[in-house]
Amino acid sequence: MSSFHRVESPLDPGTAVYDHVLPAGEGWLHPIQAGQTLRILDLEGNQAVDTLFYNAHDFTERYSATETLKQQGAIYLTAGSQLMSSHGREMLTITADTCGRHDTLGGACAAESNAVRYALDKRPMHSCRDTFLKCLWQYDGGLSRKRRAASSVPDPLGGQAGPGPAPGALSRKRRAAPSVLDPLGGQAGPGPAQGALTKRDITCNINFFMNVPVTSKGGLEFADGVSAPGKYVEMRAAMDVLCLISNCPQLNNPCNAYNPTPVRLLIWN
Repeated sequence: MSSFHRVESPLDPGTAVYDHVLPAGEGWLHPIQAGQTLRILDLEGNQAVDTLFYNAHDFTERYSATETLKQQGAIYLTAGSQLMSSHGREMLTITADTCGRHDTLGGACAAESNAVRYALDKRPMHSCRDTFLKCLWQYDGGLSRKRRAASSVPDPLGGQAGPGPAPGALSRKRRAAPSVLDPLGGQAGPGPAQGALTKRDITCNINFFMNVPVTSKGGLEFADGVSAPGKYVEMRAAMDVLCLISNCPQLNNPCNAYNPTPVRLLIWN
């Protein structure tokens, strides 16, 4: 599927139950319930949006590039593509897409890849992997960081965890408490999350709006973007998922037109 397949959405932004503008370089960790639709809207054009999905009730089941490519027999995503899990199950389906094609192979920028691809002095630059790690660091099984830093930290399974700031990671038992963190404040709803998300859970991601063509020799090329202001992609969740986004801060290749910009995130019931 190398051609562009564009499908408009009938959904009205005015009826969305969630509407948030995510600044360039920032991250977003948010639940999407089964049956809900998520729209990622490229506000200024040619912005790459690095994205991962996890089963909200079992983080060992996550978006799988391998299963997704195998299921659809194509390396690009567009309207009609099913995003498959590591267990071979449908997680989401792209229902509308006005960009027409999205990357599955380019991965997320990182300090190491910036140094190798560009220059050693690019290593300290902010990257998508940094953003992913920050979001996962903030995730703590449902307790907000503010609550963990309180003078007395409640144990979600009962009792007190002791005075003063939490001295480190929560125990696996406490991390498995039945709640999921909404990084924009408060509890995001029920769901017995199994364990905690860590850097080992950062796998091969989707790059929405990013143009990474495969060359005739089988290599990858980070090419000029194919999106434009107002382009969007929508996907309907087939299961409860946790969505992790890095709004890419990359300044060294044309994936963001050398100018990272905000994106708009909307959710409909």
